[in-house]
Amino acid sequence: MGLRVNLDTILRGISQVYFQPPESVKMVYPCIVYERYSGVTFFASNMPYSHQKRYTVTAITKDPDSLIPDQIAMLPTCVFNRHFTVNNLHHFVYNLYY
Repeated sequence: MGLRVNLDTILRGISQVYFQPPESVKMVYPCIVYERYSGVTFFASNMPYSHQKRYTVTAITKDPDSLIPDQIAMLPTCVFNRHFTVNNLHHFVYNLYY
């Protein structure tokens, strides 16, 4: 089982999850949307010795006081990035290395 599938399972324990959904998907709120973004590589003697994939994880909810963002924030290597509101939906964006 791949690491992304493990991450998907963890996020599904928090809320409904969508991985890189196409625009044609009708999402149900509250939910979590995540996508592969980049990664970080550590080097020793000019050779890579460790690499972690980075995902952008967004909690989308109508409730600005939802507990979903707090649950995401408690995941290891997760860092809050920003918050914004679109169409009365609150978006809490995190960077997660997994």
